[in-house]
Amino acid sequence: MEIIKTPFQDLLIIKPIIFKDERGDFYEVYHEDKFALMGFNSKFVQDNQSVSKKGVIRGLHFQKPPFAQAKLVRVVQGVALDVAVDLRKSSPTFGKHYFLVLSSDNHLQLFIPEGFAHGFAALEDNTVLSYKCSNYYHKESEGTLSFDDPDLNIHWQTENPIVSAKDREGLLFKNFVSPF
Repeated sequence: MEIIKTPFQDLLIIKPIIFKDERGDFYEVYHEDKFALMGFNSKFVQDNQSVSKKGVIRGLHFQKPPFAQAKLVRVVQGVALDVAVDLRKSSPTFGKHYFLVLSSDNHLQLFIPEGFAHGFAALEDNTVLSYKCSNYYHKESEGTLSFDDPDLNIHWQTENPIVSAKDREGLLFKNFVSPF
């Protein structure tokens, strides 16, 4: 596996080694010992998966401490624009977002540490996004930022987005008091 740093501290791209032959391909998605050797100290306790139609935007979600979550995100099928927003007050990238196209073809994963909001847009029908979480879901600790916040200025690469009522009611960043 190759670790690719982003301009955001601790937000990392994981590029697997892919073995291809006439049958197809094979690669390790996660190996706890190898991740530990690369400096990852997150222990994952829950796996989540969603299937989305083209144009669906999910997010921007986070969980407040002490139930904050690190995530290891990948696309099993299809293509997604994956977005992470830095909520860490002391970070030089506080309030900025990072995006990466994840697909079943590029096999990339995004490691999102605690202190980030996360969301994605499905760029194809039947996009399957799978992610590991370092903490269990805790409803009372969840938070949502507005996906279309003009201050965040995220270009989701989709027209006429399909968004849940909960996500449409997300907080504007200017009204958000970060617990991180």
